[in-house]
Amino acid sequence: MDRVRNLLLILVLLSATGAHWGALQSLAWTRMLAENLRTVSFAEAVARTFDGRHPCSLCKVIANASKSQKKADLLQPLTKLEFPLTTPVILLVAPARSHLVLTADHFVESLSQEPPTPPPRVFSA
Repeated sequence: MDRVRNLLLILVLLSATGAHWGALQSLAWTRMLAENLRTVSFAEAVARTFDGRHPCSLCKVIANASKSQKKADLLQPLTKLEFPLTTPVILLVAPARSHLVLTADHFVESLSQEPPTPPPRVFSA
């Protein structure tokens, strides 16, 4: 199930970015190269396939469709999101009672004490 979902996600992303036109164009070039190889040498077939002066019917369809899609994308008006101006409301509420909790500060107390005598011995293992 995950494979199917991932494959569909990849296809949707490729379609949204316009990569499907590149895939179709590759298919058209492959077909054109195979047809040209039947009649001319390899170097001439490659040159004829990619020179742009001898497009096949599929190349013409792909060019027209991709141009019309680009035009449609450009013609769509951009929708601007507008949010109404609101004034922030700040509400400060004083507590009914406030308690000051005093705690002992052990660090400060330890500074006033003298170190133990004699000093502790360090054992080496």
